[in-house]
Amino acid sequence: MRGQLGLPGRLLAAQTFVVLTGAATLAMVAAAVGPAIFRSHLRRVAGPVDPGTAHHVEEAYASASALALGVAIAASLLAALAVSAYLARRLAQPVTQLAAAAADVSRGEYAARVNAPGFGPEFDTVAAAFNAMAARLADAETTRRRLLADLGHELRTPLATIEAYVDAAEDGIAVEGEETWTVLRAQTTRLRRLAEDVVAVSRAEEHQLDLHRRPVAAGELVSAAVAAARPRYVAKGVALHEQVAPDAGLIDADAQRMGQVLGNLLDNALRHTPPAGHVTVRATRDHEGVHVSVADTGDGIDVRHLPHVFERFYRADAARDRDHGGSGIGLAVARAIVTQHGGRITAASEGRGKGATFTVTLPAAGPRAAS
Repeated sequence: MRGQLGLPGRLLAAQTFVVLTGAATLAMVAAAVGPAIFRSHLRRVAGPVDPGTAHHVEEAYASASALALGVAIAASLLAALAVSAYLARRLAQPVTQLAAAAADVSRGEYAARVNAPGFGPEFDTVAAAFNAMAARLADAETTRRRLLADLGHELRTPLATIEAYVDAAEDGIAVEGEETWTVLRAQTTRLRRLAEDVVAVSRAEEHQLDLHRRPVAAGELVSAAVAAARPRYVAKGVALHEQVAPDAGLIDADAQRMGQVLGNLLDNALRHTPPAGHVTVRATRDHEGVHVSVADTGDGIDVRHLPHVFERFYRADAARDRDHGGSGIGLAVARAIVTQHGGRITAASEGRGKGATFTVTLPAAGPRAAS
């Protein structure tokens, strides 16, 4: 029977049991204590009383006491049950709403939300936590769908190119030659880079990266990243500059992983900066920590796209970025690595055609370098 009752019914049953237990206890205590107190008062007022009179008076007392106690218990029971029924319904309402919303979420309906019941901070905290969880699940589902769609799109082009060359070979059409191997190598490299980027961002966002942190000079990180990227910049005709403040100092970081972050930012800047443009890497320090920024004079980013540039596979201009060779994952990897270091990464731009600046901020380690 208990399993068939809803939460309001179970709460009401529990309150009823408490009220009945209290009423029974009251009746037993009154029956056990009342007569002895009455006899004591009767002897004190009237003195010795003959047995017949005493028996008659005690019966009258017992009858009046039972009647009064019965009416009082019945009235209090009805009042208590009415209040219990109201409270049970009120308390069960937010729980029932939460259960229904949880069932909707389990079916994939992530728009389900619950209202704050106003029964105290505990209930409000549960409601807020559920709504936040549902919102994050909705975002994760949106990202998953976009991820699958973008992966399919990314894979389609190189696979179609490779398939075309395979079909030509099967049909007896000569496909050998340096140009053919260059195309096939470029497409297989694209597939390999996409696979590596997907694995990298997954490991980084799940905090599965092994960080070997040590105090490292910000200038050392900048110089190493600039040196590694310079040949690509020279080949495209884009100027690359570095500016390290004398007091930039040290950061507690995994040099290899932070080199990967700066490498991704420099590659991103190179893709979107035309020949004769320039990119500047700066390292400074203030009360917030050490800032390493990569500023370019390239395509720029529309303001409405800035909040999304670190999302996986997000592209402000999908066709342009695909032509540039980006997978749309490098910035997501950079954000995950920086976050795991306890820092943050931001993007800023005045609009299309006005360049962009990406800034990594990390906690400083040790004293400032001497000027």
